[in-house]
Amino acid sequence: MTVRDTIIEKLSGRFQPDHLEVIDESSRHFGHAGWREGGETHFRVRIATRHFAGSSRVAQHREVMETLDAELKGRVHALAIEVLPPGGPYELPDRV
Repeated sequence: MTVRDTIIEKLSGRFQPDHLEVIDESSRHFGHAGWREGGETHFRVRIATRHFAGSSRVAQHREVMETLDAELKGRVHALAIEVLPPGGPYELPDRV
């Protein structure tokens, strides 16, 4: 199973999101700290879930980071988190 698949599985299981994107941005960080051959080191997560209703942005990010603790202590060097409102729309441009 890839790191991306593991991230999807863990976040889906914990938060039952309305929307989830896990984007491997490793190729954009070639030569930077934490980059390794084969990628799967830098990710962007876009998640919309009712689970975060009423939580601060800091609390939302902490929950995601706690869920992915093993990955962040292992292969994943960087994780960008975008929490979206439940109900959409979710068509967002890919960011650099």
